Amino acid sequence: MLQLPDRYAAAVPAADPAAPGWWFALQDGRLLVLRDAAGASLPFGRDAPLPGSVLGLGHFDGVPCRALAVPPEAGPLPGAAFVSLRALWGQLDPELLGIAAQAAQLLTWDATHRFCGVCGTPTETRTDERARACPACGHMSYPRVSPAVMVRVTRGEEILLARSPRFAPGVWSILAGFVEAGEALEQTVTREVREEVGLEISGLRYFASQPWPFPHSLMIGFTAEWSGGEIAIDGVEIIEAAWFTRSRMPGLPHEMSLSRRLIGDWLQKG
Repeated sequence: MLQLPDRYAAAVPAADPAAPGWWFALQDGRLLVLRDAAGASLPFGRDAPLPGSVLGLGHFDGVPCRALAVPPEAGPLPGAAFVSLRALWGQLDPELLGIAAQAAQLLTWDATHRFCGVCGTPTETRTDERARACPACGHMSYPRVSPAVMVRVTRGEEILLARSPRFAPGVWSILAGFVEAGEALEQTVTREVREEVGLEISGLRYFASQPWPFPHSLMIGFTAEWSGGEIAIDGVEIIEAAWFTRSRMPGLPHEMSLSRRLIGDWLQKG
């Protein structure tokens, strides 16, 4: 799962800048990694590996972790490359990858809240909490998290899978959607299933959650049973949907996603 490790502790204000630590250097959402025969590793040391703005993160096993926003014109180090977080699954230590996901989310927030959304004044970084403050009107901006639900719908020995126009060719997944203002999570699940595929569900149960930094989501997974209706796709969010059996499954989403975990859990129960 793509999440912070249990041995990680947030640190605000940031740790001693003279102490060596892990560098999570990101450029356009891609992480700087060092390539060697063993796979991929992260830069480690006191000084930033490349120019850019630094954001203190926390400590992993007592070692400082720092995010670095690398400008587009800066090239990678010799023997290094910028790689997407998805592509690093299985190559980089999964605990460090979880911290990299937080770094990506916080750097996106920091870059998009440089000015006050109320009066337009340049904001300042707070040193006592994770926030940016407006010195003119006092408005505070905190890292944004957008909750989204996912639901595994089953009908007997069948599972409902669907395709979004945003998916890679041949990939199917469970239904998902963002929570709207004023909605409870359970209401979102029922609405999304009804709107996207025209089905009714029952027996809704919580499964697990997962932070998803593309760019700042929190995925909340549920399971449910079909209770009525025939598949009728909306043609916008969903372009294909069908019932599948364990012996006839299509291409599935990335292994680091909660959707894959929900599907895998169902497959193992067969």
